[in-house]
Amino acid sequence: MTADRPRPPELELRRLSVRFGSVAALSRVSATLPAGEITCVLGENGSGKSTLVAVLSGLQRHDEGQLLVGGEPVRFRSPRQARAAGIATVWQDLAVAPLLSIWRNFFLGAEPTRGVWPLRRLDVDRAREVTVRAMARVGVQLDPDQPASTLQAGARQSLAIARAMHFGARALIVDEPTAPLTVAQQTLLLQAIVAARTEGLAVLLVTNNPRYAHLVGDRFLLLAHGSVAGVLTRDDVDAADLMRLMAGGEEFTALTAALTALHSELGER
Repeated sequence: MTADRPRPPELELRRLSVRFGSVAALSRVSATLPAGEITCVLGENGSGKSTLVAVLSGLQRHDEGQLLVGGEPVRFRSPRQARAAGIATVWQDLAVAPLLSIWRNFFLGAEPTRGVWPLRRLDVDRAREVTVRAMARVGVQLDPDQPASTLQAGARQSLAIARAMHFGARALIVDEPTAPLTVAQQTLLLQAIVAARTEGLAVLLVTNNPRYAHLVGDRFLLLAHGSVAGVLTRDDVDAADLMRLMAGGEEFTALTAALTALHSELGER
């Protein structure tokens, strides 16, 4: 990348649309996810949040527009292709192998080995060491030999985030858990998300909690009825503004449009 050509965002959506029959789940959605920033996606049920996650993670192909990764257009046909492009998704209901140890879950399918064939064997010591170090990077101290079933909800998401960081993800999609989290569990999740931003990942956090969103978010993508209702930054709104915007109904769309228009006017002066 030359000095006069800025680095493209890790992820970019350009007028992206997804239709299910005559229903537009997403309609001409445009957004950028730069490296080292957290973009929070907020909206009511049915606003298109889940469809957006599905497109970015390779579960759903878009019908119109473009999805770009590192400035290059892509059209994922499977989650495997999304992962190969460096996009890691942490799902709402994160599944782990509960009877396996934490380090086994961390390396599942990519276990480190030592020696040469036919004497190659699993390098358990290295696997444990890497797991402990990777989890510490997201703020979680643990015994890597304990079964994954002992992890709290927030720690399970932290495990997935630490794994994504270790294996070189460039973008992280976090679909906030639907089950209620305690304050301690939510803190674990948020500190892992902030750690991913510090490591330079582009992070997209889908959440229904505007207060938590404002704690960690750099920008806020507001969706309503499958369309972008506004793209705001921390300078545009405070936590109270976000909570009012998420109050629901037409007030959400109207208030977002008003704030966006005001921001545009100020920018032109």
